[in-house]
Amino acid sequence: MDAAQPFDFESRASDLLERQSKLKIAIVGFGNFGQFLARTFARQGHTLLAHSRSDHSAAAASVGAAFFRDPHDLCECHPDVVLLATSILSADRVLRSLPLQRLRRSTLFVDVLSVKEFPKNLFLQLLPPHFDILCTHPMFGPESAKDGWAGLPFVYDKVRLADADDSLDRCANFLDIFSREGCRMVEMPCGEHDESAAEIQFSPTPDSFDLYNGLFMYNKNSTELLERLDVAFDSQKKELFGRLHDRLRKQLFESSQNLTGS
Repeated sequence: MDAAQPFDFESRASDLLERQSKLKIAIVGFGNFGQFLARTFARQGHTLLAHSRSDHSAAAASVGAAFFRDPHDLCECHPDVVLLATSILSADRVLRSLPLQRLRRSTLFVDVLSVKEFPKNLFLQLLPPHFDILCTHPMFGPESAKDGWAGLPFVYDKVRLADADDSLDRCANFLDIFSREGCRMVEMPCGEHDESAAEIQFSPTPDSFDLYNGLFMYNKNSTELLERLDVAFDSQKKELFGRLHDRLRKQLFESSQNLTGS
């Protein structure tokens, strides 16, 4: 018996498992963040489809993704995963524009928005019950992850998964993309995420007004946080002006005394 046969069998079995773990992922919203994720997805060997209102066909081609302007053509490719990577403000409109009837019944819908209760409720409202739902937040971006994803937090909530092997495997394979890159995997309910993330997300950064607008509109914890920040800032401002006033008065009187003494 050839001694190499067991190793050949193991190698073929390993290759088969590797191929079975690969996903066909449709990235809906192929802007900067969608392209950022696509580069890692492509490097891991997943099949990529891309859709956006703007023409990002060149960016898609650079990572080996097929680009579709028409969402009907995209959905007819029957992706395993539909990844919503739009802005918070456009998520509702974009999701409503997808011809859901053209997708397979077991399709997994995933979002990567910075808020979680909003996409969770949107998915539950608009998606038929035969679609699976996974809400996620990669808490990093092109700048913070320029040296890799290792150690960076990836928050997720398995909102709705069918009790079937293919659904569970599909979800596990998607999460494995981030686990393979060394992300710190954090399973957390959407509501808890929004409550804990509000304070971080409203810290001063060079992010655009549209992002802050989306965070403010679609995280119910943001109003309370901003009110607390406003009160705290007002208190600090009063204390600073009070100290400045005391110092100016002291300097003024010291100057007057010096003039009188001379």
